[in-house]
Formats: sequence, structure tokens, C-alpha cells
Amino acid sequence: MRWSKRREAFRALFAGDRCIHPGSVFDPLSARIAEELGFEAGMFAGSVASLTVLGAPDLIVLTLSEFAGQAYRINRAAELPLMVDADHGYGNALNVTRTVEELEAAGVAGLSIEDTALPQPFGTLGKTQLISIEEGAGKMRAALAGRRDPELMIFGRTSAASVTDTEDAARRIAAYEAAGVDAIFLVGVKTKAQLETLRNAVKLPLMLGGAGPEIMDLDYLSSMGVRICLQSHAPFMAAVQAVYDTLKALREGTAPKDLQGVAAPELMRRLTRDADYKARMEDWL
Repeated sequence: MRWSKRREAFRALFAGDRCIHPGSVFDPLSARIAEELGFEAGMFAGSVASLTVLGAPDLIVLTLSEFAGQAYRINRAAELPLMVDADHGYGNALNVTRTVEELEAAGVAGLSIEDTALPQPFGTLGKTQLISIEEGAGKMRAALAGRRDPELMIFGRTSAASVTDTEDAARRIAAYEAAGVDAIFLVGVKTKAQLETLRNAVKLPLMLGGAGPEIMDLDYLSSMGVRICLQSHAPFMAAVQAVYDTLKALREGTAPKDLQGVAAPELMRRLTRDADYKARMEDWL
């Protein structure tokens, strides 16, 4: 499939002057919903991928092939530019190169590589640790080496603002900018003072995750060079709750008799593109 158009649209967001909230998606139908509702981009997180594919917590038990496979299914179903969280690149710098190759083939528009020590070393469960700046920069160079399509955006990601301190975060993102990444993904920035310090450390556009309420204002974020700010991954959690409640009602015999009506058949027909399939059947069969 051809992915250039969506990658160009994604790059245009970062070349613009405003910050957006992407739609958190986890499967083909959720991506089509986000697209229909007018989101400019989708976000597929590693934590959500682990839950969706394995029903497992975010402990890096998901494999690259499982993650790339789900990303491809999402991209195949929708035209929405997809940003993905590729965690630590599933290993060392060589693994990072392979990760970029596979995710590029899966059609993603952007991906982030982080400097967290993953999987967590023995005796550190629950305590986030970071790799050295030198190793982190090496991973960024390896990611760039794996890229074939220059339109694919590669983000250097760090949680240093919440794990170590703002000064360490500034040193890290400056090193990742020097390595050649296209943008910086900051996790855990809570205050304007933190964001302004980090903004001054690099010239690249920014992406935020886990931002504090003090800075969650799109006009302010836009003025600070932030182009994407995550809102959480509530859609997947809401979907889990809805399935649980429906199955519980069916099990207990308290579900509405017309459950198909509750399930919005017209919406399902639209999202599954029922009319398109039927038209093709009439033409071809």
C-alpha cells in the first residue's frame, strides 16, 4: 500500500503553528471512528497495544511483530496518519533499526523511540530508570538509519522530566536533536516552567504525553512549539467497560430485549463500509 499521503499530512501538522489532540486508537474500527469524527491524526500507544493484542499490562511482553501487525491493520482500515509509541525499540540499537523498518512497512506516519531502560532490570520493578544519554543518542541514530521513506517522522522520547529532573531532560533532548530526530516527545511535563526550559533547549517541534493541567491549553501549547498533546487513552478503557457492562447484563438477564438497537446497527454498517463491500460484490461476483 502507499503511505506517502498520510505521512505528508502528518509532517504538515508539525510544520504548522497549532497544537492538536490526536485520537487514541487501538484497532481498525476505532481508527475509522476517529477519522469520521475529524481527528487529524491517530495515536497507537504501546500500553494500549499490549492490552489490545495480549490482554497484558504494559510490561514489554508484546513483541515487535505483534505491535507492527496491529499497526498495519489499523493503517489498512483508515487513512488517518498514525503516530505510534515504539517503546525502547524492542532491544538495543540494532533492534531499533529493525523496529523502524517493520513499522515503516506497516504504514505508520511517525514513531517514537524512548530512552527508558526496558524491560525493567531485576529488582527495579515499579522504578523507572533511564539509559545513558550516549546510549539514547545511539538509538536515535540507529532509528534514522533504519528509515527508508524520508517522510516518516522519528521522535526522540524521554520521561526524564518526571524521572530525574528538567536539566537532565534538557541535556537528553539536545543530544537527540543533534542525532538528527525530527521531533521531541516529552512525557511527564507538568508545569509551564518545565516546558519553557525544555522549549529553550531545542529548536525541534514538540509532542507531549502525560502533561499536567497547568499547561493543558492548546493556545499556550501552540505558542510553545507543541504540535501534538495526548489526552490519555480513555477510548480503549471506555470500550472495555462497555463490553463488560453488556456481557454482565446478558449474563444476568437484564439486557434490553432489542440489544441490536442498542448496538447502533447504522453506525456499524457505516464503519464496516458495508455498502462498499456490497457494491463490489455486485460488480465482481
